[in-house]
Parts: sequence; C-alpha cells; structure tokens
Amino acid sequence: MLAVIAAIIFGLGFLLDLVGASIPGGFSGMTFVLLGLTLLALHQAGVGTASIRTGYSNWRGGRARR
Repeated sequence: MLAVIAAIIFGLGFLLDLVGASIPGGFSGMTFVLLGLTLLALHQAGVGTASIRTGYSNWRGGRARR
C-alpha cells in the first residue's frame, strides 16, 4: 500500500516539475520526490505489510492451522 501511495506522490512531483510550479507553503517537485522515497523506504522495511506469521503460512503453500 505504501508503494502505491509513493507512486502517486512521485507522479504529483513529476507533474509539478514539468510545469515548474510549486504549491504554496514551499512544496516543490523535490519535496514530493523525497516524500515518495521515504514511503518506499518504509515499504521496504516492512511497515504496513503482512505479519511474519501470515507470510510464513503462505510460504509453505498450505492452509493456516486453526
């Protein structure tokens, strides 16, 4: 989910950079790029992903024990 949000933010930053605009308050295209990179780093660190137990049961290919 964080990767999808990062992609949207990268797109907004790209559009702002293309038109050479900035949002009032000092937000420019580079601000959105840095925010997108932060979200991608959180995604790679495992924030907002499934738990280890869920990933383990899917890795084994079987159903989760009840």
